Amino acid sequence: MSADDAVIDLDAHRDESVGPTTGRARHTVRPRIVLGLVAAFAVGLVLGGWGVDRSREARVRQERDATVALVAVPAGSGGGGVNSGGRARIEGSLAVVNAGPAPITVRSVRAESPTVLIRDFGRTRLIRPGGTGWIGVAVLFQCGEPLAAEPLSVRFSVETADGQVREAHYPVAIVGSDWLNMLSVICGPR
Repeated sequence: MSADDAVIDLDAHRDESVGPTTGRARHTVRPRIVLGLVAAFAVGLVLGGWGVDRSREARVRQERDATVALVAVPAGSGGGGVNSGGRARIEGSLAVVNAGPAPITVRSVRAESPTVLIRDFGRTRLIRPGGTGWIGVAVLFQCGEPLAAEPLSVRFSVETADGQVREAHYPVAIVGSDWLNMLSVICGPR
């Protein structure tokens, strides 16, 4: 073997085929894989951000629908009452204002103290946000006895927009109301 045959000149181009080269194919596949991974990552970021935003919206909507905020005041009497054995019964109404962000359905109203009992007539009332609903109630007073607790804590059973039944309490002032004026007529001066 001659010395020229043993030396390989790397600068010289040969026309003969040496076989499949893997170097060139590897360089063309890598950018495609990298671009595919980058695209998948970008799509994942967009979809993930959208999913987080939708989840946050759902949580805010759920909290809003579960909120109960109401105000209640005696709204008047039905024009008469009954005195039976020292107990006055007045049919009146309670104005309930929905101060919350979602509609509510008032299912029941009840309050009890040693001298006063308030209960509804069993009719539900849907009240939109910012709206007022009049709830018919029977108010029972013990004639001749001072009011035990003022204001009276009234318990409301309310169905919220998310379909859950919740309990809410609101203090209702009896003193100065039409109910107390009617009581004076039924029982006599206090």
